[in-house]
Amino acid sequence: MFQTLLIAQIVLSIGIVVLILAQAQGSGLGAAWGGGGETYHTRRGVEKVIFTATIVLTALFTINSVALLLLS
Repeated sequence: MFQTLLIAQIVLSIGIVVLILAQAQGSGLGAAWGGGGETYHTRRGVEKVIFTATIVLTALFTINSVALLLLS
């Protein structure tokens, strides 16, 4: 059981990293100092799916982390 949760933890962490990197649109070097955030837009289509999937994977990662903590 512990091995399965550990493998799931690794897969979830890789998935979270990939989804976060996929969201990094328009965040070039100028955006690091406040440039590029002047406009507001709603998430639509694929961007909304990626955003929602990131939240779901993060919740699963947290639950899995607690389960690993309780088993160790």
